[in-house]
Amino acid sequence: MTGQVLSEVSAIVAPEREGEFVAAYRALVGGPLPDGVLRTELLSGRDGRWRIQTLWRDRAALEAMRRGPEGPAAPRLFREVGAEPELALFDVEARGAAPHSPA
Repeated sequence: MTGQVLSEVSAIVAPEREGEFVAAYRALVGGPLPDGVLRTELLSGRDGRWRIQTLWRDRAALEAMRRGPEGPAAPRLFREVGAEPELALFDVEARGAAPHSPA
């Protein structure tokens, strides 16, 4: 077990609000990220469902962010475009990566 945690916040975003949502996410990740964030990604699906997946160093880092004065950003971004977010948390049990090949 790695101790890392993946948070996934998802919701269906109305097509007319998608551009606003993507811009808000880009602005968010353009600034400093909370301590403990290893990576974050914005994903879109064919059914209008969007996901923000964030890999955290550990559960303590995730909980520290959640207790912070600003609170969790991902649910807030969804709510700002009128979408009701759903949260799922996953413990990272194992990982793998493709070998890096020089260009």
